[in-house]
Amino acid sequence: MDDAAPLIDLYSDDHFMREALRQARRAAAQDEVPIGAIIVHDRQIIARSWNQVETLKDATAHAEMLALTQAQSVFGDWRLTDCDLYVTKEPCPMCAGAIVHTRIRRVIFGCPDVKGGAAGGFWNLLQTDNLNHRCEVSSGILGDDCVAILKDFFAQARRRKADGTHHQKGLGITPPVFDGP
Repeated sequence: MDDAAPLIDLYSDDHFMREALRQARRAAAQDEVPIGAIIVHDRQIIARSWNQVETLKDATAHAEMLALTQAQSVFGDWRLTDCDLYVTKEPCPMCAGAIVHTRIRRVIFGCPDVKGGAAGGFWNLLQTDNLNHRCEVSSGILGDDCVAILKDFFAQARRRKADGTHHQKGLGITPPVFDGP
């Protein structure tokens, strides 16, 4: 009987999605919707990001968009044809449009967004026949973990709202309440 520990595949979808989940936790720590993304080229992570919409006061600062920008800087080109994007939640239409435009080869996401996802959840912009590029799509990778981080984040936000407390952005503390003179 072999008691050796199982080998960890450092190039598996699970491995790379765990890194995207680490990025999502960074977002949650900054009071951002916890979505993380990474881009992989030749089995190497070349870009990492997390949602920063509130931090940057920029509606386009989704994890996917920021990771695409980083990857383009690495290559010195906007075309990312041999790259794969791992993201914890199904991309929205804005991100899906950028993903198609940059010609990402494959999109791997954790949990679907049935109300607004653009990779098959509501629409499927990533595989639309009339666009100039179609991505391969894989979904459900560590999906339970990806859902859990989102549910926890929104449950905490609802509790804070119900308690009348406001979370001071990124510090993990509730600021003191000023009662006035």
